[in-house]
Amino acid sequence: MLLIFPSIEISHGECVHVVHGEPGFEHVYSVDPVRMAVLWRGENAKTLHVIDRDGVEEGTIRNREMIRKIVEAVDIPVQVGGGIRNLEEIRSLLDMGVYRVIVGTAAAETPALVEDVIREHGSRKMAISIESFQGKVRVSRGRKLLPMTPIEFGRQMKDLGVSRALFSSIDDDGRTKKLDLPALKEMAVSTGLRITAQGGVRNYKDLIDLQSLERFGVDSAVIGRPLYENTFPCQRLWRLNEKDLKDLGPTRRI
Repeated sequence: MLLIFPSIEISHGECVHVVHGEPGFEHVYSVDPVRMAVLWRGENAKTLHVIDRDGVEEGTIRNREMIRKIVEAVDIPVQVGGGIRNLEEIRSLLDMGVYRVIVGTAAAETPALVEDVIREHGSRKMAISIESFQGKVRVSRGRKLLPMTPIEFGRQMKDLGVSRALFSSIDDDGRTKKLDLPALKEMAVSTGLRITAQGGVRNYKDLIDLQSLERFGVDSAVIGRPLYENTFPCQRLWRLNEKDLKDLGPTRRI
């Protein structure tokens, strides 16, 4: 069974996406990332994927206090990414209770950072983000193509002790993430990494298709907009139920 990571993207202390509720009950949902985290937990999420969008832009975590509140509000692992560049920042996130940090550009530019984190915290505490565009690895907010393929980069990271990668394929428009099943399978088989599909899952059929790759090492998926837009059949029942809830989750720690 694939593990689903609901994605919470934070910008200026607020969620980039808000759940679409039943008409007339939009007030149930919030731009507050903490309430959104508790909502996903209440809908039985086993883990969360949090991205600091401001951090991506500025090259350093900017919504640290909000991330801390999310970690304290739920009783499930939270992985965090967004402009993480150095060991001190990684230490501070792990110290506040973040389960795993996600590093992309910094891993490509400073492989020694990867070695330091794994030596100090173990391989489970770091995942590498690999973005594939036109057959090459893309970093620096999509502005730079590296002279290596995703497979080559994945193998390099595996040699350093990395055990998991978040993999995304970018369409020819340079912006849209697509679900590239052959590329996901090749990444898992050729590198030996456990793979999380990042983006591209649009509906239930995509999830079923992705499930077929689990035996090769593609064991999870990060899903954002489709969850917020209630794309999956079970979500209508959740939305109807939440009309009568005063609390959006079982942890009740807001």
